[in-house]
Amino acid sequence: MVALVRRGQVLLDFDVLDGWDNELSQMNHGKVGVIQLLGYLSTISRRINRLEIKVNKKLGNDIVIALDSTGIKVANRGEWMRHKWHVRKGYLKIHVAIDIKKKRILSLEVTSEEVHDGKMLMKLVDDASSRGNHVKGVLADGMYDSNNNFGYLSKNHIKPGIKTKSNSKVKQTNCHARNMSVLKQRANLKRWKCSVSYGYRWIAETAFSSIKRMFGEHVTARKFPNMVKEIFLKATLYNMFNRMT
Repeated sequence: MVALVRRGQVLLDFDVLDGWDNELSQMNHGKVGVIQLLGYLSTISRRINRLEIKVNKKLGNDIVIALDSTGIKVANRGEWMRHKWHVRKGYLKIHVAIDIKKKRILSLEVTSEEVHDGKMLMKLVDDASSRGNHVKGVLADGMYDSNNNFGYLSKNHIKPGIKTKSNSKVKQTNCHARNMSVLKQRANLKRWKCSVSYGYRWIAETAFSSIKRMFGEHVTARKFPNMVKEIFLKATLYNMFNRMT
């Protein structure tokens, strides 16, 4: 019950004060950081909606990213209302690419719930690479398994760590990189997982869990563009808090 009551609160440890000067300097650069923090802690939503909020940061070379998605409610009205009034507000879908080493969100896309995860791989990887980051590997589950995605990664010299579907077959019409992954996973799945560090996919799931614990599982904005801004704001705050730990 305590976890439910306290969900949505922002709790700051006193250790934050140790690096307060540096953090404040970064936050005050262009006065955007302070506005972003206050945007969640107060009600200055109009100012927030005019900000261009980005999560992409330059981290350097040889980055391995984990891809995943999660749903978030567009209203916190409770399941009882859905059953009582037979209404379905639906979900937004958050797609992210997270650096597995520093555990920071490098790329984020918000779509309707109908958009398939696999269709977002190219956009997420492109965005993660757009500020001079060199992505050398991608970790993703079977939802991202497609010839197009394997072909895109192969063309860009990115090592695929995508789990292929259990019934996948080697075909001449398949991308060569995908055929190789199918053969390796079929021969020894455990060895393949170790070779690509597949276990680090959990970092993306942990990020989603942290964001939902800190900020709740729904958005408060009513218009879609503002919902997107709200989600990006929460992601940037997650990255900021992550740097403090």
